[in-house]
Amino acid sequence: MNAVGIDVSKGKSTVSILRPAGEIVRRPFNVSHSVKELSELVSYVKSLDGETRVVMETTGHYHEPVLKAFLDAGIFVSAVNPTLIKRHDSDENPLRKVKSDPADSKKIAKYTLDKWELLRQHSVMDTTREKLKTMNTQFHFFIQQKVSLKNNLISLLDLTYPDANALFDSPVRSDGSEKWIDYVHSFWHVDCVRKIGLKAFTERYRNFCKHHGYIFQPGKPEELFNAAKKLIAVVPKDPVYKQLILSSIEQLNTVSKQIEAFRHTMNELASTLPEYATVMSMFGVGPTLGPQLMAEIGDISRFNHRSAITAFAGVDPGVNESGSVSHESNRSSKHGSPRLRKTLYQIMTALLQLAPADDPVYLFMMKKKSEGKPYQVYMTAGANKFLRIYYGKVKECLSTQSTEH
Repeated sequence: MNAVGIDVSKGKSTVSILRPAGEIVRRPFNVSHSVKELSELVSYVKSLDGETRVVMETTGHYHEPVLKAFLDAGIFVSAVNPTLIKRHDSDENPLRKVKSDPADSKKIAKYTLDKWELLRQHSVMDTTREKLKTMNTQFHFFIQQKVSLKNNLISLLDLTYPDANALFDSPVRSDGSEKWIDYVHSFWHVDCVRKIGLKAFTERYRNFCKHHGYIFQPGKPEELFNAAKKLIAVVPKDPVYKQLILSSIEQLNTVSKQIEAFRHTMNELASTLPEYATVMSMFGVGPTLGPQLMAEIGDISRFNHRSAITAFAGVDPGVNESGSVSHESNRSSKHGSPRLRKTLYQIMTALLQLAPADDPVYLFMMKKKSEGKPYQVYMTAGANKFLRIYYGKVKECLSTQSTEH
């Protein structure tokens, strides 16, 4: 048994190789992420006598070149969540903490020996899940950019066309466009509306609707015209402000379009995973939240019980006991993935809005609410119950599929 522990960092990795009973095959050594040195590392590992298993932590994208090198060579390799190794090390060395690349690589090698039979070979599905998680990270990054750009545009419009963002309530289109943004691109200043007269504005608004594919409502032009007459523009209709607003709209539209492209691709990626249909059948989950949920949870088999997945999401109830004092209501731990918690709360919000009479999660939240629990408490309780149901359904789905195959 050769346990190869690899501590990955940007551009290089530190490797340790151990055997049972603490036998050191080779002391920690560094390998750069070049084709030559990774090939030499793979060749050396293949030359070892006996069965060999390679374990590394999932560290952003840094581990991917190393992972690919071993996968291409047909060597057993597993990429493990760093938290699992950290907890394993804490159990063994609760007092002495050593932090260095060589020490970390030895910890990973020791973890490999201890968990030898439980290790799982990295698969194509794991690669798909990594892609999905990476896309979800970028999706949330672009969402933040969109919020920032939208706030900036609204701030600029406060100077030229106050509250223009509240003129329409049309939903976001599949290409990311929104009606109020398209409108202020054509009518960026209140004088673009009120100074040309109602008849001329009505014709321009009709052409605007036709150009962008919106339904023309005969009463809308007069409503917009009368509202514009009451507004106070802080700045005059000046080309400088027009340039600023149109530039802001262009940036916002670019980001919005990219977000919708990500949304589509994430759904396509998620649909290739075996649990997709099961997840999508759950109430409150749709083509947007479903892939996000799957991206952040990942492979369900890495959780050995339902409590593990709620702890990972940070929606498990905390414990606050000391002596004879025991608090019945405690804050959730909020450990784990904040993006997963955000997705769960979005699903809970959807359940509250839809109010499905036969959904167990919704009924559970309403029970907690009727008991006088605060909003945050019954939302967290609902997320906890949802995850437990998710765990059971997906676990059953995967076990059924493995039996069939």
